[in-house]
Amino acid sequence: MAATLPATAYAADKKMERDTPRGRPPERRRVAPWADTLFSLLTHGAAWLTLALLAGIIVSLVIGAAPAIKEFGLGFLVSTEWDPVREEFGGLVMIYGTLMTSFIALLIAVPVSFGIALFLTELSPKWLKRPLGIAVELLAAVPSIVYGMWGLLVFGPILSTYVQIPLQAAFADVPLLSALVSGPPVGIGILSAGIILAIMVIPFIASVMRDVFEITPTLLKESAYGLGATTWEVVWKVVLPYTKTGVIGGIMLGLGRALGETMAVTFVIGNFNQLDSLSLFEAANSITSALANEFAEASAGLHQASLIYLGLVLFFITFVVLSLSKLLLSQLRKGEGTRS
Repeated sequence: MAATLPATAYAADKKMERDTPRGRPPERRRVAPWADTLFSLLTHGAAWLTLALLAGIIVSLVIGAAPAIKEFGLGFLVSTEWDPVREEFGGLVMIYGTLMTSFIALLIAVPVSFGIALFLTELSPKWLKRPLGIAVELLAAVPSIVYGMWGLLVFGPILSTYVQIPLQAAFADVPLLSALVSGPPVGIGILSAGIILAIMVIPFIASVMRDVFEITPTLLKESAYGLGATTWEVVWKVVLPYTKTGVIGGIMLGLGRALGETMAVTFVIGNFNQLDSLSLFEAANSITSALANEFAEASAGLHQASLIYLGLVLFFITFVVLSLSKLLLSQLRKGEGTRS
C-alpha cells in the first residue's frame, strides 16, 4: 500500500499519525470562521440592545416624571389626594388598587391552575387531555377588552345579585365582615377586577405548571405508587419538589401579567379614587386604569408628570417582584439535591 502512494503523501500521513493523539480524530480546520464571529456579534448585539432599551425606558420615565418627583418627592407614594384642578397628586390609591387586585388574582388563580395541571397530567383520561389543554390555552388568546366587557355586562351583575347582596344580608351585624362587603351592589370594584384578572392569568400559570409536571421522570412517580403512595402524596412529595422552580416561575409569570393588565381592569374596577372604605365591593382605581383614563386628556405639567410617575412606580413594582422571584429561584436551585 505504501509503495503505491507518492512519497510525499505517505510521509504526510505518517506525520499526521504521529502528531494525532491515540483515539482522537485529526483536527479539521474550520471552513468558515467568519460565520461564528458574525453569529457571536449578532447575539451579543441583541443582548446589549435589550439592555439599552430597558435603560432607555427607565431614563424616559424618570425625565417625564421629574416635575412630579421634584414637587411631591416620596410623599407621592403615601398620599391619597388626586385633584387635577388644584394640581395635588398622590398615588397611594392606585398603588393599593394594583397590589390588591393582583393579590386577589393570584389567590384565586394559583390553586385553580394547580388543580387544572394536576388533572391534566395525573387524572385526566387520554381522550380528554388534549382538548381540555387546548381549551385552557385558548383562554390566553381572548383579548383583554373582551374580558373587560364581559366582566362589566355579564359577570358584574351576577356577582352583585348572587354574591354581594346575600353577603351583605348575612354579615349585616358583624363589624369587620360587614365593612368588607359594604358598598352599592353594582358588581364593580376590587373583587370583581381581581376575579377577572384571575381568569386571565389562569391559562399562563396552568400551562407552565402542566409542562413542568410532565417533565417529572415517570420512574420516580411509578416508584412512589409502587410503595403505596396516593396520587396526592405523589404530587406533593415527588412532583412538586422536582418541579418547584418551574412552578414558582409560572406563578411569577402570572403575577407580572396581572400587574400590567389595563383594559380589563379599567372596565370593572370602577375608576374611583378613594380609600375611605376597604370594602372589596367598593369602586377603586389602579395604576394602569388611571393611565388609560387620564393620560390622553392630561395637560402638560404636573398632571402628566404625575401619571408618568405612576408608570415609573409600576415599573419599579414589577422590577422588584421579578428580582425577588429570580432570587428565590436561585436559592431553590442551590438547595436542590440537599434534601431527600
